[in-house]
Amino acid sequence: METEQLIRTLAADNLHRARPVGLVLTTALLAAAPVSMAMFLATLGVRPDVMTAMHNPFFDLKFVVTLALAISAIAVSLHLSRPEASLKGWAWLLLVPAGILAAGIASEMMMPQRLPMLTRLIGSNSRTCMTAIPLISLPLLAGALIGLRHGAPARPAVAGAIAGLLSAGLAATLYASHCTDDSPLFVATWYTVATALVTAIGALAGSKLLRF
Repeated sequence: METEQLIRTLAADNLHRARPVGLVLTTALLAAAPVSMAMFLATLGVRPDVMTAMHNPFFDLKFVVTLALAISAIAVSLHLSRPEASLKGWAWLLLVPAGILAAGIASEMMMPQRLPMLTRLIGSNSRTCMTAIPLISLPLLAGALIGLRHGAPARPAVAGAIAGLLSAGLAATLYASHCTDDSPLFVATWYTVATALVTAIGALAGSKLLRF
């Protein structure tokens, strides 16, 4: 069978499998979520002043950014589960959370601040952030990879990297409820470093687990 004919056959077969991939991915993430939640509650927990913090727009912004990342990455992951799919025309979705975060940074810059910019950027939880988000994301990453194995991604490393992004986004949403550093500068720095680590793990795992 010629390569082009094989790709067309796989693509046609994947039309029937698109719904199962989404269903399996959702099921796997729902199964993994309680594990990540238990890890979060056992080690960190929600910050004690969360009710007061909810009145801070920059605290709320953290959840908007992390959920935007997770949702965008889920959409791209499902797209990449098809053998003929590429990032062309879809990569812009991954810029949505970055745009929201950039708007948050700009807003913070225009407001009077009690703390210097460098202090807000470094924060007080950078080490915890870089450790907690990757660890909490591992069950979610495993679930995402299990779900995507029911597809046929042509670029398994890329698909794995996007799975890392979505799991990091979900894990960061949990961590955000614990983190007392609400500055968008802190989020842009340390959440990004933690997300990049999970993305790298996802790419490595995907290159091995998502081959077909």
